Order: sequence, then C-alpha cells, then structure tokens
Amino acid sequence: MSDLVSDALVKRLREWGTTRVFGYAGDGINPILGAFQRAGDPEFVSTRHEELAAFAACGHAKYTGGVGVCVATQGPGAIHLLAGLYDAKLDRRPVVAVVGQVISTALGSGYLQEVDLHALFKDVCGQYVQTVFAPDQLLMAVDNAMRTAVATSTPTCLIIPHDVQQAEMPAELGQSHGIVPSAPVMGRPRPGVPADDDLGRAAQILNAGERVAVLVGRGAGGAQQELHQLVDGLGAGVTCSLLGKPVLDEGEPWHTGVMGHLGTVASAKLMAGCDTLLIVGSNDPWTEFYPAPDQARAVQIDIESRVIGAKYPVEVPLLGDARETLAALMPLLARKTDRGWQDRVAQWKRQWEETAQQRAEHPTAHTNPEMVVRMLSQHLPADAQVAVDVGSITYWYARHLRLPPDVPAHISGYLASMGCALPYGVAAKLAAPQRPVVALVGDGAMQMSGLLELITIADRWRDWNDPRFIVLVLHNADLADVSWEQREMEGNPRYPASQRVPSFPYAAYAELLGLGSARITESGQVSDAWRDAFAADRPFVIEALADPATPMLPPKLPEAKEQSLLSALGDEGDTAHTRDWVRGQEVIR
Repeated sequence: MSDLVSDALVKRLREWGTTRVFGYAGDGINPILGAFQRAGDPEFVSTRHEELAAFAACGHAKYTGGVGVCVATQGPGAIHLLAGLYDAKLDRRPVVAVVGQVISTALGSGYLQEVDLHALFKDVCGQYVQTVFAPDQLLMAVDNAMRTAVATSTPTCLIIPHDVQQAEMPAELGQSHGIVPSAPVMGRPRPGVPADDDLGRAAQILNAGERVAVLVGRGAGGAQQELHQLVDGLGAGVTCSLLGKPVLDEGEPWHTGVMGHLGTVASAKLMAGCDTLLIVGSNDPWTEFYPAPDQARAVQIDIESRVIGAKYPVEVPLLGDARETLAALMPLLARKTDRGWQDRVAQWKRQWEETAQQRAEHPTAHTNPEMVVRMLSQHLPADAQVAVDVGSITYWYARHLRLPPDVPAHISGYLASMGCALPYGVAAKLAAPQRPVVALVGDGAMQMSGLLELITIADRWRDWNDPRFIVLVLHNADLADVSWEQREMEGNPRYPASQRVPSFPYAAYAELLGLGSARITESGQVSDAWRDAFAADRPFVIEALADPATPMLPPKLPEAKEQSLLSALGDEGDTAHTRDWVRGQEVIR
C-alpha cells in the first residue's frame, strides 16, 4: 500500500525529532490519526480538550526546549487551540499546530464545521500559517512550519483538508516547475557578543554606579556562574522577573526575590534605591516597579534586539547571548571594595524574610495559603519539575517558594491564562517520567480545566518510572486574585455573583479516580500533607481549604488607594491583618 499524505506527515514529524504530539480526536483528522496508529511513533497523547492539547504542546516546548506539536480537527477543534497557541506566542515558544479542514472542494460553500482557518490563525500563527492543497506541497510546508517555529520562537500552523490527508503521497517529487524540494534540517547560528565599544561603554556605567541592581529574566538561563561573578564584583543586589525566578537561588543574601506586582517588598526597595540597573534577559512588563525615570543609568543584555529599551530607558544596549556577553564584560569591570550597598540589600532581604514568615504564620479561618506554598520549599525534591497556574497561587509561588537549583518552573507568563498548570505538568512528566512533578493550582483554574486533565493523569500514571505527580489545590471558594484586584485597583467590594467558586470535593474526586489525596483544614497539617504526597506510590492531590481573606496586594501600595481598599473590604476578612500588610509597605512608598 502506498503511503498517504497523512503517513508522510507523521514520518516527517519524526524526522524533525518529534517524540509526541498532543491532541483530541475528530473526524476531520481521522486519516492523520490512522497514520499515527500505523507508525506508533511519535506518541499521540490524548488530552480531554483541544485547549489543553495546545497548552501541553507549549509546556513541552517550555520544559524540553524543543518544538511542541498539537493536533486538532477542523471547526471547533481548531478554535479551541487558540488559548494555548497564544500562550506560546506571548511567551516566545516554538509550537506547530496541525489542523484538519473540510474537503477542499467544499471550501467556500458554508459546509459543516467550515471555518476560515487562515483568518482564525493569522495573528497567533502570524509567522507561518499554510494550507496544504496538494501532496507535492506537504514536506516543504512541514519543514517551513518547523523551521519558522524554531527560528522565531512562535507557533505556526499547518491546515490539511480531509481529502488531501487521504491522497497518495508520490514516492519521489521529481524536479519540475512549481515543485519545491525541502529537507528536515535547519542551521542554528551561534549568538555573537556585542561590539567592544559597547562593552566598554557598559563597563563604564557599571563601574561608576554606587548602587547597582541586576534584573534577571528567563533569558539569563545558563549564565548562573557569570551572574554570581558579576554580582560579587560589583557588590550588586539582584531581583528577578516572575519568569526568571528559576534562574538563581533566591536564598542568596543579595537576591531579593521576584519584582513587580506579585513580588517582594525587598525587590521594590532595591529598585527604588539603585542608581544603576543592569537588565539581563528580561522584558518584565511591570514598568511601575522599575526605577523612577532618570533615577538610574541602565544597561540591557538580550539576544533579541526588539526588547532592548522596550520597558526602561537604556543607555547602552548589549545584543548577544547572556552568558557570552557577561563573560566578555567581566574583565572590564573593576571590583568594588565598598560593600555598603550590598549590605543594605541583605538587610532588606532579611526584613522581607521575617515579614513573609510572619504572614505565613498568621492565624486564619482555614489554612493559610502562604504557609501551604512556603512549606513546599522544605519538601521539594532536587529533581522536581514545577507547573504553576494563574491566580492567587501565583502570588504565593512568587513570594514564598524557593526552588532548588536546576528545578524548572513554568507559568503562562504574558498571556496569564488560567488552566495551564495541569497540561504543563503532563507535558513535563511525559518528557521526563523519572522526575516528580508538582502542579500548583487554585480552585478556579481547577474547575476551569484541571478536573478534566486529572483524568489524563489518572489514566497514564502507571506507565511512569516515578509515579509522583502532586497537585495542590487551594480551595478558597473564590476567584481571590480577582476579588483583591477589584478592591485594590477599583475600590469595589467583592462581587460574589462573579467571583464565587462552587464548592467541590477535590480530594474525594482524586480518590474516585484511584489517586492519593489529603484534605487539610488548618496550617498545622501542611507539612504532613507534603510529606505524604511525596512518599505516595501514585499521583496525589492536596486539597487545602484556604482563607480567601489573605491579602494579595502589591509590595508598594499608593496611599491614595489604602482607604478605598479598606472601605471595599468592609467586614469581609481580617481588616487588621490587611492594615498590617499595608503598613509593611510604608517605607517604600
């Protein structure tokens, strides 16, 4: 039997190194599903929804550094991919979406499930979206989709009508007009280092600075040793973006933790007090937390020219790989003997740690959510992988979880989409089944999609070398992040009709699926729950009844907002605790 276009597609994906694809079945891709079945490789991973398949493909790209691939049928299946593909686009990750389409002769007729897929994907897959209309076109289109995804770190899309999927693939394309040969290869240029003049100007600024702050983003990954040397030489303080949190050990006395709305008081003080800023591999969007205009001279290192100077006025741009650029810069820097600034930074760090511990120990109506995440730091294995959802859990991850070196943690960064953590975690576990996975989720995200993907985990865990997949669900019956943003930003009280999350027995549901579980109702039970979860012989759900009244406020709150916030809070929750929280920020207003 001759190969079909679908068989050639699967073979070409395998030649590009694709080990698994994430998708959901539909008759618009039946020939492709048949080809996956015949080949057996790449592995087809069925999620519970196409959106989760796209998130898993993005997660695969984030945890492995490779290209994530997702597959969906035409019409609604294609539409459902959008959230996960936008996550890949905004967080700059390579993903290829393979999408079915109605029979090509029916296009334009208003056929069942006919959607203008080029119009649908033209923004999210703007670098490359192509319909394959003939067998001779397929290999070239697959190669271009893969090459473009890697070269631009964005999602691309291949649309294959049903009849084309079923067509026979020619044994050889031959050589004729209009036939474009292609190969499943691409070159990867080695990033250069900036010009000597630019390095010299950057060194002058950093040498002249008396209070140097370094903002580390995810683009600084791989430059840990160089960053340590630079910080030691300059006597600098360090903060990081949310996406840059895994790069450096936050236990260092000069590391103040995450910057921005979700960040620490110490980081806000660092940025408010510096006279020189070095940005390494970061494009953090929280511009109100950068140094004030004209406060600091700035140097920025990034491999992408489009982000340099995009969030803060930069005096010297250094375009290049972070590690190689820092290595070239180091010999030009003079070691500072005065450690007064770094001592101040360390003092701010100690004060913040004391504040964070006090907040985690504050008595609450149920479990203190800050304590739940803070205690994970004591139990997290050195080979773990962490997936973080969007919502109140993001605050506690940013402020309290200390990641061991080389433990990856990913979140939907720029899209900030709820529902990402479990499909991310599934992708991480399938890529490295010998490593434990921890997914941190709020009850809103868990009800949005997590309950669905927990079924996938229950279905697959027996195939994993290490069965540990721990899901923490903060059960506070509230979209708490939204509630606190309404109070802080709008001065409005909580609107229960929009923010109440219906109660659900998460631990009991896990048991129903054959998983382990613990339901905790007070902070004293937290450590035992984490210990039991990591000792379990199967995936484990920790349902933590959490207090929604725990404040979620930025590290610096304008005085003008304080009274409206407290007024909006009314008699909901612990207003005294909220006042103490606000007072803790006064020094950096």
